[in-house]
Amino acid sequence: MPSATPLKPITGLLKGRVIRDITVGLGAGTVGATIYWHYFKKHMQRTEDYYAKIGGLSDVYLFVLESGIPWNALDVGNYTAGDYAEASGHDAAYDELVQAGVRAEMLLRLVNPSDSTDSKAANEDYLSQPVEYTGDTLVDAEKNGVMMNWEAPLMELHAKTICPTPGATVLNVGFGMGIIDSALQELSPGKHVIVEAHPDVYNHMKDNGWHEKPNVHILFGRWQDKLDEIRSLGPYDGIFFDTFGEFYKDLDDFHRAIFDTNNVNQQPVLRKPDGIYSFFNGLGGDHKLFHDVYCNVVCSDLQNLGISTEFSQVASDIVMDEETWKGIKRPYWMIKKYNLPTCRWMKDD
Repeated sequence: MPSATPLKPITGLLKGRVIRDITVGLGAGTVGATIYWHYFKKHMQRTEDYYAKIGGLSDVYLFVLESGIPWNALDVGNYTAGDYAEASGHDAAYDELVQAGVRAEMLLRLVNPSDSTDSKAANEDYLSQPVEYTGDTLVDAEKNGVMMNWEAPLMELHAKTICPTPGATVLNVGFGMGIIDSALQELSPGKHVIVEAHPDVYNHMKDNGWHEKPNVHILFGRWQDKLDEIRSLGPYDGIFFDTFGEFYKDLDDFHRAIFDTNNVNQQPVLRKPDGIYSFFNGLGGDHKLFHDVYCNVVCSDLQNLGISTEFSQVASDIVMDEETWKGIKRPYWMIKKYNLPTCRWMKDD
């Protein structure tokens, strides 16, 4: 159940910046605008010569960025400069683009902090509208994919990550189709806490007997409103987060809540020192460059909270094509490899 608003909000956060003011952290230049127009808007032929020109050397990319072209610009074919750099085998150029993206995103936070009221309004809008279970898909009122069955192999890996041994106390925020919760049940947790905010999903859970399972505790409501109950049922050996209708700021706020160590009279929600946390990593999932930038961003944010993050690359044999997304308003994952995050407390020196 990838995070998005109205699709996948984290993806939307990145996509929305494709046409943002190019002066943010990058400067503006007539020469850069001219290059952008020539290569990204008018040059349609995908020839080897074209790939060589646009995907040449890292200093070319630096010139482009310093001239004012956004790191996350898309051409008419929906390709990024990172796509061309990788296709040409220019790893150094690609790395320059990733680092430029990270710097720009960090700077953007300083000059334009996220508005929590916008996030709450978007979430309330999603929760106030119906969702529908249709075969192997859960969609919202606008046919955005809330969750799809192709995610099942990934969810099984996430379940094994946060619940490596029987008897663990685990927390999952966001039930969706119940894929990860079903996988967790197969691993015999001692206590299994589920937070779900959408009334239709909650009723679906009850219709399928989840409230009757002996080791399951269901908290109906937004996780922001259930923190006291979440804490009272913890601490947790494993935690997984996968909501819909929220922004990156909500994910970051959740991290601050579960990794809070400022209150000496209160245990962190994630058990120290051996608790394991993970989340559905749909960050920028429609373009690899966007995804790599936000993997770096979330890694940095978690490190500031005392959490180390390791990404395990999972190659998918699922073909992501038009048929996969038939009936879905917009694809939220188009990358060949999935970076599964495993997050742990950093070791004290």
